[in-house]
Amino acid sequence: MLHNHEGKPVPQVTFRIREGNEWASLSTDELFKNKTVVVFSLPGAFTPTCSSTHLPRYNELAPAFVANGVDDILCIAVNDPFVMQEWAKDQEAEHIRLIPDGNGAFTAGMNMLVDKSDLGFGQRSWRYSMLVRDGIVLKQFIEPVVPGDPFEVSDADTMLAYLNPQAVKPDQVALLTREGCPHCARAKDLLSAQGYAYTEIPLGHRQRSRVLGAITGRATVPQVFINGTHVGGAEELEQWLQRQHATTMA
Repeated sequence: MLHNHEGKPVPQVTFRIREGNEWASLSTDELFKNKTVVVFSLPGAFTPTCSSTHLPRYNELAPAFVANGVDDILCIAVNDPFVMQEWAKDQEAEHIRLIPDGNGAFTAGMNMLVDKSDLGFGQRSWRYSMLVRDGIVLKQFIEPVVPGDPFEVSDADTMLAYLNPQAVKPDQVALLTREGCPHCARAKDLLSAQGYAYTEIPLGHRQRSRVLGAITGRATVPQVFINGTHVGGAEELEQWLQRQHATTMA
């Protein structure tokens, strides 16, 4: 039976982890004492929702969490240390600390351990998130108990909105580029100079024209997208950045 843990201390356990090629131990106090920590827990590393949405969005919003007083973001799953170590390498997880609850002790102490034997998983964590301050759970978002793998309330955006409904989220920036393109290099320099983190999508010669035509209706690179809006090439990006600067200074 799942229980809300708000107002209670997190379980006192010792996690066994891997640091490089060595075994190490990590206590609950080391993770939570005198800190404000966001935790999200999920059924398993490398599983679809966990890998495609749950973890990446927390990583993406990490700067906004830090700006709103969060010291650490932890992902806890009932997986062994080797699996969690490899999952961290596979994911965009540079801002997240992945904690292996291999024996399920922490998850059981949170009353979040569930039986997923029907999937061949055995005992795993129910999906939830929580805000913990100095070891006390201030807020917990628990997914509804319905069949399947619900993902409605434990997401990063819901947690950030709880912390600060007016929180400024990082811009989402993507560039379609090709190797050796000087205009692409210019676009990346412009974005870096203004502090924009971006994702580069390099296109090979064989698929470039079709991809560009299908997505942008254009035939040249770079093509820049910011927060779902097609900005255009390097010159258009420069003009867009100038307008943003003028608006900020007004």
